[in-house]
Amino acid sequence: MANHKSSIKRIRSNSAKRLRNRYQAKTTRNAIKTLRSATTKEDAAPLLSKVISMLDRLAKKNVIHKNKASNNKSKLTKFVSKLA
Repeated sequence: MANHKSSIKRIRSNSAKRLRNRYQAKTTRNAIKTLRSATTKEDAAPLLSKVISMLDRLAKKNVIHKNKASNNKSKLTKFVSKLA
């Protein structure tokens, strides 16, 4: 166990941040799955903008790598553009 006040606080804040990051990452993954299950372009277009925003936010906060966010956005955009 940590002995310094600052390290105890750091442990506490790290666990809070970890929970927040896990929640946001899981929410984004679920949104991607929902987008992938869309069958029409009209359904998928509004979801795409929300998912792209979520991915950008995760990359900005270093929860996921910026290249992973970019790759996901590219693949999802191609997927939506191919829908009828």
